[in-house]
Amino acid sequence: MKKIQVGLIGFGTVGSGLAQTLLNQKDRLLRKVGTEVVLSQVADIMTDKLPEQFSDVSLTKDAADIFANPDIDIVVELIGGMEPARTFMLEAIKHGKHVVTANKALLSVHGKEIFEAAVANNVEVGFEASVGGGIPVIKSLKEGLVANKIESIMGILNGTANYILTRMSDEGAPFDEVLKDAQELGFAEADPTYDIEGIDTAHKLAILMTISYGKHVHLDDINTEGITQIKPIDIEFAREFGCRIKLLAISRNHGDHVEARVHPTMVPNSHMLANINGAYNGIHFTGDTVENVLFYGQGAGKMPTGSAVAADVVDIGRNILSGSINRVPALSYLPENIGSPVITPMSAITGPYYFRITALDKPGVLSTISGIFSKHSISIKSVMQKSRHELDPVAIVILSHVANEEAVQKAIQEIDALSECTEATVKIRILMDDE
Repeated sequence: MKKIQVGLIGFGTVGSGLAQTLLNQKDRLLRKVGTEVVLSQVADIMTDKLPEQFSDVSLTKDAADIFANPDIDIVVELIGGMEPARTFMLEAIKHGKHVVTANKALLSVHGKEIFEAAVANNVEVGFEASVGGGIPVIKSLKEGLVANKIESIMGILNGTANYILTRMSDEGAPFDEVLKDAQELGFAEADPTYDIEGIDTAHKLAILMTISYGKHVHLDDINTEGITQIKPIDIEFAREFGCRIKLLAISRNHGDHVEARVHPTMVPNSHMLANINGAYNGIHFTGDTVENVLFYGQGAGKMPTGSAVAADVVDIGRNILSGSINRVPALSYLPENIGSPVITPMSAITGPYYFRITALDKPGVLSTISGIFSKHSISIKSVMQKSRHELDPVAIVILSHVANEEAVQKAIQEIDALSECTEATVKIRILMDDE
């Protein structure tokens, strides 16, 4: 029986993880697939020689050599970024090659173009590793939950941000200190912007929403906030309220429109996601048939992500051998049934809020702030102030009942314009117990 031959573009962390996985699991995959699944060729401009155990793998610096190789069945793109990754993916598809990628940024921006090209050329696109690392969440959505209307998605999708918030919660350490530690330990990149500003999480939410709802969701559809404004005092107050602060991806399906947002959230300790800590990911779905489902595991790393890429390679390899290409549509829905989303405006979002207002401790300030909230129909649940030092800025913490986002934004704008307020107000949404 014919071998399934793989061409790999990019022999970095994940690429070498895939190569090691295919080598380590060679005999197991042979017993499961019925033929060998082999890495035949690697393209990498930064690599002059592959490790000794891959001496039988051809090495090139030109990805075009892989596209032109008639023996290659599946091209795996693991260089990341937009270009030349997008061009490589489209070129492989044009050459009739099946493609696999872990590139969530690419798919959240150019996914529609790539998936439509694959349909036109009757090839498959595997992207399990783009969300959740080694967690088989894409396959579960496409197949295991296929009989469900997905009513909500909530997830901790970035291990770096979760590691930082966990350390801040457990140790009371400041953000900058924990970020530096995360970089030294390899949990955070030298430029951590995508992780701490919520952009990486938004990439992944766009992919999950596209599969869940059968709508091409773009990165630009998602309202995104990061965690850089979170301070130990916010962590301390969250603990007093019986919550932990998490960077959450949230989408709710309202039928004719869907929410799409990423932001810090106070999560009650009783909620499943409150106990996802460290660099781990947790992804919670609610389906109308299955109800609540939680996926948990390592969301990044050389071998977990390599495992997910290998799963796609095996799936496509099995389909090649059985003559059943695209038996399962790449996005679960048939291509002709995928449309464009209607995104719920952030101004329409409602829920309870935590506000930390930094102001001079002068008579009348609290009354003025309360008046602004009242003016915008925001009902105050409680007010707290930790300390009192005459004329020094103090933290005034206010919890609201359910309020409207548009009204909240207007109120914050007015509060921050007060001469007594010395820092921008920190706003954190609170997840209600029944969500």
